[in-house]
Amino acid sequence: MSAGFEDEVVTRALVRYLTVPGIAGEFALITLDNGHDHTRPSTFGPAGLASLDTALDEIAARSPAPAAIAVTGKPFVFAVGADLSGVPSITSATDARQIAETGHRVFRRLKDSPVPTFAFVNGVALGGGLELALHCHHRTIATTAAVAFPEVFLGLVPGWGGTQLLPNLVGIDAAVTVIVENALAQNKVTSASRAARTGIADALFEPADFLERSLEWAAGVLTGDVAVTRPEVDRGAWDDAIARARAVVAGRTRNASPGALRAVELLDLARNGVGEEAFSAGTAAEDDALTDLLMSDELRASLYSFDLVNKRAKRPAGAPDRKLARKVTKVGVVGAGLMASQLALLLVRRLEVPVVLTDVDQARVDKGVGYVHGELDELAARGRLSPDALNRLRGLVTGSLSTDVFVDADLVIEAVFEELSVKQQVFAEVEAVVSAECVLATNTSALSVTAMAAKLEHPERVVGLHFFNPVAVLPLLEVVRAEQTDDATLATAFAVGTALRKSCVLVADAPAFVVNRLLTRFLGVVTAAVDAGTPVAVAERALEPLGLPMTPFELLSLVGPPVALHVAERMHEAFPDRFVVGEGLRRMVELGKASVFSEPGVVDSDLAGIDAGDSPLTEEQLRADAEQALAEEIGLMLDEGVVQAVQDIDLCMVLGAGWPFWLGGISAYLDRAGVSEAVTGRRFLPRGVASLPA
Repeated sequence: MSAGFEDEVVTRALVRYLTVPGIAGEFALITLDNGHDHTRPSTFGPAGLASLDTALDEIAARSPAPAAIAVTGKPFVFAVGADLSGVPSITSATDARQIAETGHRVFRRLKDSPVPTFAFVNGVALGGGLELALHCHHRTIATTAAVAFPEVFLGLVPGWGGTQLLPNLVGIDAAVTVIVENALAQNKVTSASRAARTGIADALFEPADFLERSLEWAAGVLTGDVAVTRPEVDRGAWDDAIARARAVVAGRTRNASPGALRAVELLDLARNGVGEEAFSAGTAAEDDALTDLLMSDELRASLYSFDLVNKRAKRPAGAPDRKLARKVTKVGVVGAGLMASQLALLLVRRLEVPVVLTDVDQARVDKGVGYVHGELDELAARGRLSPDALNRLRGLVTGSLSTDVFVDADLVIEAVFEELSVKQQVFAEVEAVVSAECVLATNTSALSVTAMAAKLEHPERVVGLHFFNPVAVLPLLEVVRAEQTDDATLATAFAVGTALRKSCVLVADAPAFVVNRLLTRFLGVVTAAVDAGTPVAVAERALEPLGLPMTPFELLSLVGPPVALHVAERMHEAFPDRFVVGEGLRRMVELGKASVFSEPGVVDSDLAGIDAGDSPLTEEQLRADAEQALAEEIGLMLDEGVVQAVQDIDLCMVLGAGWPFWLGGISAYLDRAGVSEAVTGRRFLPRGVASLPA
């Protein structure tokens, strides 16, 4: 194989020959090991595939031939697939096809081996690692392992046999779940126990003696003492399962992800089975798909997103020295509504320190504490908390009508009504009772943190912690530095965010910060178009080519029209020339409507006529207007220093707004579409960062 990856961390296939009781002859065991500790899992680049190929050559030349061949991994990991860090080295379709064909050829040696082959999946097996295991005749799995096909999430397909082997092992419906549905559900993994139940693995063993038990089990298979039975694949289920796959792709990507569409096509092709001719045809189709997708902008974009989430998010740009962070041993939450209660639940689960909620009356306090206790009870009922942990965490959550309970708190976060004067009053009351070093945080979505702190004796200890709803699910935390916020306060905020398992991004105290500013600008363009006469249905479809997880009006319903209106009004006050407040949005709020639609696709009769203007736009015109508005706003945010770099805007939109990985962040998309240069006169990212080199 001529194609090579620069700086590949090579996964070696190390062979040893074992004597296993009950087996006549040697047992060849291949261990995949990249020579690094468990923080860098084993992957397959060209040199790694060549090493496995060489190991199989050595075993094939062994005389007498071994009784069996098994593949396992280094501690904690089996293998996690192709070495995607080498993708920038793939500069031609010829190189891409060579990678695809080589993976197929090497792995197929295990499937076609005249000697029985086994995969001992001792740890995580993702992508190509799982495909390698599927090529083996039998599989065991450790109870601590997990498996998944993340390719569709990244804009690819399982292209080394996965789309053909899995449906013909566990059935097409289960394969659709693993390959398409789980991948598009934020890369959900399959536990070892579930893998064993669905038939991905034949046997499940504890990790302490996993290799020994796997070898004993394999010996039993070889001697006939262990019978491996697999249910017959239901060929009649194919049409319904493929229809479900297409519906999932349409719902979650608006059919705008080439990788997802190709994956469904390949799964459909797998109905022909894995006989010699059918499997060759299926893997040839995978070669075609991988060749196309490896040379696509979408893949480069998804890898850019992957780097943002897995590297930049772990080392937040502009964050102060973590050693400056103060210890947090008690947290106060002002407010006991839904958002405040969600915050309290997250704080007590992750920090495991006393959390006390306050509100203006006992009924609200009781409701907030009751919500947290109820959610903890639910977690325990699902086996997520032990009885001891449940009792301990319940005991840490209390409520009060008085801010005096904050006297020994190290952090107090407010989540009350979005009105500046109310928040200023809250902070004044809290400052009167807390220590001089207690950090005061606000969860405001649009108001000025600097203004909230302006009248305090110690404004330097005020910081914004902007969580996203639902708090337990969305991983982004915008950490807002006000004009006087000091480094110790900021470091404490980052430390708390990290302890809460959030990805923190430092943002300046600018109106609506990052995510809400861009979403409000984007929604403002859409609602203004509807006010001008663009039919609601046209506005709903206009942005489908972007592949966003929600349509504009689905997003509006999720945010809630009152919240959207509040933010829009604040942004209009700050930037009246760019942010408009739609009359249709005002009408929705006045009528108490949570959605434009009374049922899917049907405009609520009370909102009839909201699109009765005389200047309608086409889908293409509206999409162009929205893209241009986003590019303009990003350019202004960068000029204003709202973030350290454009990568932080992309990270915020991926984690806080669900911007698809395969679009590569909003700036990458606008660069590829040529909108950035047309609007701002410059690209946001260097060429080749999130797209093919020019």
